[in-house]
Amino acid sequence: MKPINRYLDAAILKPEFTTEQVIAAIDESLRWNTKTVCVRPCDVALARERCEGTETEVSCVLSFPHGCAPTPVKSFEAKNLIEQGAHEIDMVANFGKIRSGDWSYVQDDISAVVAVCKPAGILVKVIFETCFLLPEEIVRTTKICIACGADFVKTSTGFASGGATKEAVRIMIETGNGKIQVKPSGGIRDRETALAFLEMGATRLGTNFAASEALVTGKTGAKTTGY
Repeated sequence: MKPINRYLDAAILKPEFTTEQVIAAIDESLRWNTKTVCVRPCDVALARERCEGTETEVSCVLSFPHGCAPTPVKSFEAKNLIEQGAHEIDMVANFGKIRSGDWSYVQDDISAVVAVCKPAGILVKVIFETCFLLPEEIVRTTKICIACGADFVKTSTGFASGGATKEAVRIMIETGNGKIQVKPSGGIRDRETALAFLEMGATRLGTNFAASEALVTGKTGAKTTGY
């Protein structure tokens, strides 16, 4: 297993953050050498500049946090994020359509973003918002993500009523069966929880940037939420 910091996507996504707060959060993430900083679409260029010359790359959310943008808008947003310099894109699937069983819509929606990202060498992570889904919906959506060529399935935005659970992650890992990577996200604020997900087979972790110290060091009393 790699050092835990190299599994972390440090989320810097609060809509109220000022530019100064975003810079401070990026610098905090760089201090712990996280795998990526996961930023708002308006902060991609800033993050690329701040991370230049480091091992930390830039990931960015798309159609966040609700996933309800029309498919052509998602496709356009992916192009724009790539032009700004994003290395990875975390797209929110339309989980309302998942709950509706509109599987052709879900597949076309994910495929449109993958079709933009793959030729550019950009990783695509698909967020399900699993707290709203039944186990069979998580299974079906994972299979669709594999068919679409996505790189990761991801549990949560961190902005809904629940985050990653062992049950949702287990379903994703078992359904994926090595054909797609799994990223638990939401509510991961201590080293024990993070290691448990990695031991299950997850290959990336979504965390609040401010939890990086607690996850990396296991330090009791370290802050776990940002500003």
